[in-house]
Amino acid sequence: MEAKDGLTTDRVGKVRCCWHGGHADYVTYHDDEWGMPVDDEFRLFEKICLEGFQAGLSWLTILRKRENFREAFEGFDYEVVAKFNSRRVEKLLKNAGIIRHRGKIEATINNAKRAIELAEECGSLGAYFWAHEPKKEERPAVCDYETLRQLGKTPASEALSKDLRKLGWKFVGPTTVYAFMQAMGIVNDHLEGCDSHARVERARKRFRRPA
Repeated sequence: MEAKDGLTTDRVGKVRCCWHGGHADYVTYHDDEWGMPVDDEFRLFEKICLEGFQAGLSWLTILRKRENFREAFEGFDYEVVAKFNSRRVEKLLKNAGIIRHRGKIEATINNAKRAIELAEECGSLGAYFWAHEPKKEERPAVCDYETLRQLGKTPASEALSKDLRKLGWKFVGPTTVYAFMQAMGIVNDHLEGCDSHARVERARKRFRRPA
């Protein structure tokens, strides 16, 4: 695997962003998920929660535990998670398959309650989150890996983070929110030259934004 300008080329000539580090599960995530536009309610809720669990950790750690998280949090059906009680919290704290952090677990339950409120107000979580998609002219230029690595947050993610916190959400700082926006296709941060960049752009152009 050769690396140059923030991109890697594998043995069959496929070019990718270099952040996958050669890990097979990370490569699959990069190729099949990261940056593809999403409007599914449960996937959006799952991702914003898992980004909160990632705080202080690597996404690879969370990715490898994702199926355990899905089982523990009932597929991230926020109407179900909102009903979790203190006994369920204690059970989750004993679950070695997830990140056993009381604050993050309780934040997920809190955020499920807030998600219900938000969906009722806006029609869907998708409608709310996609309303924060930055216009093309508002996007910072991401032309190389070093710029992407240092970016961390943007005015759009800061605005979304501020609004979520005002609405009572937790573990939704601007860096966490920006990682969510990247992953859910609200922005396309595959580097130009990466084979996924053009594919994601085509998907974003075809994607019907939730109203």
